[in-house]
Amino acid sequence: MSGHVLVEREEPIAVVKLNRPQQLNALSGELMDELVAELQELDEDQTLRCIVLGGDERAFAAGADITELAEGTPISLYQNRRIDQWDAIRNLRTPLVAAVSGYCLGGGCELAMTCDLIVASETARFGQPEINLGVLPGAGGTQRLTRAVGKAVAMDMILTGRMLSAEEARDLGLVARVVVKEAWLTEAKRVAREIAAKGPVSVRLAKEAIDQAFEVPLSAGIQAERRAFYVARASEDADEGLSAFVEKRKPDFKGR
Repeated sequence: MSGHVLVEREEPIAVVKLNRPQQLNALSGELMDELVAELQELDEDQTLRCIVLGGDERAFAAGADITELAEGTPISLYQNRRIDQWDAIRNLRTPLVAAVSGYCLGGGCELAMTCDLIVASETARFGQPEINLGVLPGAGGTQRLTRAVGKAVAMDMILTGRMLSAEEARDLGLVARVVVKEAWLTEAKRVAREIAAKGPVSVRLAKEAIDQAFEVPLSAGIQAERRAFYVARASEDADEGLSAFVEKRKPDFKGR
């Protein structure tokens, strides 16, 4: 591994940090290869129930590696399947919390949007400035941003390169929580631990059901939710959670 990704295990959560500070965590091919490999390995670890993905105080990620993009050809970009890595991250089963401080632009914004929720520092700035380079978002930005903030704001951001403040992003539905600049990682870890304390079976099923709301018609989404509910109720975790409530004690979920 190149060291572009740092992993800290704090069971039942893990913290994954992008580590190219001099490049504002620009998402090179090498970094993305390492990131996907690390996240997929963590996703297989049953002792981990939530993952935090962050950068540093200056930047979550300021975008793609422009040098690599400039040197690539349409065919090489198609053949190396780099953009598919954002899909691989979206397909993780373990809940993923983005901890964003500073710049979150271009591919970095697309990376944050592949996470299940975003905790942002008051210093965070979100944008899709690819239009300034004569291209456009290619890792889901035109689709996920539009679903998050609506057509009008997405058009404004993507066609003009406008950035959103953390507060604007929260008010528009892109960000779940905004905290003071010193607490961006601490709060994300706190949220991750709160998620990790719930029943892993129901958390993963709920995550899948919510994602369906953006993929299928309402009637199909309702059916998906209902099936997920029945599966969750059949779990040992559900028996434990219901019994714990009746007995007025804290549940001990096993993920079964």
